Amino acid sequence: MHALVRRPSPRLADGLITHIERSAVDVDLAREQWATYVEAMRSTGWTTHEVDPLEDCPDSVFVEDTMVVFDDLAVISRPGAAERRPEITAAEEAVRERGYRIAHIEAPGTLDGGDVLKHDRTVWVGEGGRTNAEGITQLRALLEPLGAEVIAVPTSKVLHLKSAVTALPDGTVIGYEPLVDDPSVWGARFLPVPEEPGSHVVVLDERTLLMSSAAPRSRAMFEERGYTVVAVDISEFEKLEGCVTCLSVRLRAAQD
Repeated sequence: MHALVRRPSPRLADGLITHIERSAVDVDLAREQWATYVEAMRSTGWTTHEVDPLEDCPDSVFVEDTMVVFDDLAVISRPGAAERRPEITAAEEAVRERGYRIAHIEAPGTLDGGDVLKHDRTVWVGEGGRTNAEGITQLRALLEPLGAEVIAVPTSKVLHLKSAVTALPDGTVIGYEPLVDDPSVWGARFLPVPEEPGSHVVVLDERTLLMSSAAPRSRAMFEERGYTVVAVDISEFEKLEGCVTCLSVRLRAAQD
């Protein structure tokens, strides 16, 4: 199990925000939290690979937005925020070094990796502020030959789809319902959680989840379902609409 990560920029506090009020970011604390996040992945069997840092790109730590990985294909994104497009070059180089085939989202399409939720061969893509219909059309054309079903999902209440929902290993889709545009997309598979940070999990293995320490009630729900939870403090990234999924690109077959 391998993952791409990227160190926070010294300009992290200048990162873009869309749906929340700006608050002060402690960059030194953010660096400590990032290191703890990376160590949490390593301690559970993941090998991390650092993408070259970008000091002048405040949001570059959110490396997930640079690509969508499905089987042996890495689709390099075209971020919806033009300020973030310089982030993709080094990320592409890093995933190419891991042996992945490369494809690109081209203008006028836009797509952020954080808008893409995968489980098995189903790929849900948030259509909203950062990802447009053309970007989804291009992604569908690239992934359907690999056996994926690509489903567009309205996303207007949060920055990215995975700011609203993620999936447990058994395919249950979890989300904080006030921020989910249309829970009926997932039908009976949708499980509401009691806290917004509880919407975000990184599946480390079939029984282990990485999540924010800011959602203790959601953590208890997952533990009651038999999961082992690794909780990390990512408060400084949450101030910038970031979450645990944003801070890495997991390199494995079609499961997020």
